[in-house]
Amino acid sequence: MSTNVKSFYRVYRPKTFHEVVGQEFITKTLSNQIASQKIGHAYLFCGTRGTGKTSVAKIFADAVNCENFHDGQVCGKCAWCQSPNKTMDVFEIDAASNNGVDAVRDLIESVKYPPVVGKYKVYIIDEVHMFSGAAFNALLKTLEEPPAHVIFVLATTEPHKLLPTVQSRCLRFNFQNVALGEIEKVVKKVFQNEKLTADDAAVNLIAKEGQGSVRDALSFADTVAAYCGQEPITVAAINRVVGGLDANIFATLVAQIVATDTKGVRETVNQIFNSSTGTARILAGTLAAIKDAYVKEAKPRLATALRIFANLETTLKYANDPHGYFETAALVACGA
Repeated sequence: MSTNVKSFYRVYRPKTFHEVVGQEFITKTLSNQIASQKIGHAYLFCGTRGTGKTSVAKIFADAVNCENFHDGQVCGKCAWCQSPNKTMDVFEIDAASNNGVDAVRDLIESVKYPPVVGKYKVYIIDEVHMFSGAAFNALLKTLEEPPAHVIFVLATTEPHKLLPTVQSRCLRFNFQNVALGEIEKVVKKVFQNEKLTADDAAVNLIAKEGQGSVRDALSFADTVAAYCGQEPITVAAINRVVGGLDANIFATLVAQIVATDTKGVRETVNQIFNSSTGTARILAGTLAAIKDAYVKEAKPRLATALRIFANLETTLKYANDPHGYFETAALVACGA
């Protein structure tokens, strides 16, 4: 295993457009824009966390400044690619902690000056929806008519919070949750590189934990790998890490619901809640088991159960007695 102290998601962060997983439409479009020199002055990257917004923004900043960008790849040989001073032209701003008008005024002052190393100064503003109203208003004029040497990349998980006037000045790209199979490939590759052994079921469980986010899956993989050390990574080991339950118990619960076995449902629910598993994982495990059963046989009772448990998330999150609410939902799904 590597002795690198950095977490997996940082070590294996994509460095080129070709390495980005699950966002082919976006990376191809950006590559084509750069190749044809039809580069926008402002971009809006939208999507849930861990889907590659910031990574693609960094790759994009590198690519627009490369003197010989070709076929989606920087050349690695030009003055820009070889420069140790790229941070003088690429600025990363966290709007969550720098959301006031003063921070934006500093930014506006900075854009006046030409780039030091490359052709463009690129401003990557993460979680841009966190800017205050005054900060947005201060940014708006510059966003509308920036100097020719400036590109803005705004990233957000909540685009609906942005002013329409801001959105209208940007080329918008919607990042999708990454497919489970794609995340599995990434996890397998990381484990191979780190010389770690993991069975397919364990890799699948780790990928599911990401819920469409490569970064979250790799963060979880990091935790599991640290726990297992040089031992093989298995489902049992993962469940010990998260205080989890074997998926079979949720399949049992669903079968009992279909069979309207109310006594069995109560016993299984008690067993589930006697574990150290959190309610969010319990609900996720139950929903996954219901969906798996429904795919095999689309019974009306399964459709009803899916609706009942899908509406339970907020209730369980704030309930004083999640056990009671969950059991009631299971019994209602039974038709009791």
